Amino acid sequence: MDYRIRQATPEDAEAVVRMHTLAHEECYAHQLSPEFFRARRANISERVEQRRQFLAAPDPRLIALDDSNEVVGLADAGPGLDADGPEQLEVYAIYVLQRTYGTGLGAALLRAAVSDSPAYLWMLEDNPRARAFYLKHGFRPDGARKLLPPEWEGLPVIRMVRPRRGTGADGVA
Repeated sequence: MDYRIRQATPEDAEAVVRMHTLAHEECYAHQLSPEFFRARRANISERVEQRRQFLAAPDPRLIALDDSNEVVGLADAGPGLDADGPEQLEVYAIYVLQRTYGTGLGAALLRAAVSDSPAYLWMLEDNPRARAFYLKHGFRPDGARKLLPPEWEGLPVIRMVRPRRGTGADGVA
């Protein structure tokens, strides 16, 4: 199947939120409680309004559409949000629906969002599929770890960094 990647617009907000909600359910059902997912579903309309504002930003807010024009993936990136960020560029999110796993869509979204630029991201610590994906694309854990807020049930996340090519783990060429 072919996918089309394009910049999302505020008009895509509802489709993006619904896809993102389903992707969370597919990825994290073993880590988060049923109550978490019920709450996410219950506040979709509120999240759509928040997402509309987010999608109005010029940073890469990409969506992937399948042949039937359904949103099946997303990628968000922009300036690093951490004061001590190891790189200037942060990958905020990459999600694809389970039915697209293994098609190369995640890699295409990553390339479209940050190319091969140095970047960093935060990911759930207990997510072997995501860890393998990011390792394959040059990201490495840098030892930073934190807990998500209570609404995300305090799950631990780790930071992964892809340094400038030609540099070692310490950033020196």
